[in-house]
Amino acid sequence: MKLVLVFLLFLLCKASIVSGQHARFTTQGSIEFEKSVNMHAQIKKMINKNNETFYLPAFEQYKKSQPQFKTMKSTLSFSKDKTLYTPVAAEVLSRTFFSELPAANQHSIIYTDLNTSTSTAQKNVYEELFLVTDSTRKINWKLTSETRDIAGYNCRRANALIMDSIYVVAFYTDEIPVSGGPESFTGLPGMILGVALPHENITWFAKIVNDKALPSGTIIAPKKGKVTTSAGLITTLTKALKNWGDYAQSQLKAYLL
Repeated sequence: MKLVLVFLLFLLCKASIVSGQHARFTTQGSIEFEKSVNMHAQIKKMINKNNETFYLPAFEQYKKSQPQFKTMKSTLSFSKDKTLYTPVAAEVLSRTFFSELPAANQHSIIYTDLNTSTSTAQKNVYEELFLVTDSTRKINWKLTSETRDIAGYNCRRANALIMDSIYVVAFYTDEIPVSGGPESFTGLPGMILGVALPHENITWFAKIVNDKALPSGTIIAPKKGKVTTSAGLITTLTKALKNWGDYAQSQLKAYLL
């Protein structure tokens, strides 16, 4: 009996060693993300006593003809020290009064150099193209013990506050030891596969992770657009939206994420 137990322990140890030897830590590939926006919640925030005469009927019509959640696809190409986030253009089947809300669209191609903590973002703002070059956003992440599976990867939750008021929930995996993520979300000890902005009613979640080597020249910074910095873009937008009242804040949030 003792010999049988010893033999079983030996097999278990051997299996554990083999499993460890075959554990994969992906450092290059691409990730297919899906952005989801709760349009009903977004539109409700726009309605007030000054505009409800027009907006309420428009909202009721929207609910009859459009789904509550609008989804958009994007791709994050990554190597061990660089990422490139690119929205996937979708066919527009129908347009509504609310379809052009900035939060409900994707405006940016974002290249990030993780070694130098710099980024180059090509942003389409009101039909004008900007090329925003700056350091990556400094995010004070707080790690938690909560975990969940995303696209087959075990992920750990982290929380943060950005732009003074936007609460962020992110899920990252150390099985992809690259400190990147969708849009401009970076700075965790592994790839961010899920982001939720609960109070903004927006999420980004990975659907498929492709861990195959990328062709040479896949991850390159965009080059077109009016060159500026993050501070410069904020100044430009603030001037352009100075007469937009409370609506200006939602516009700024959407374009500066």
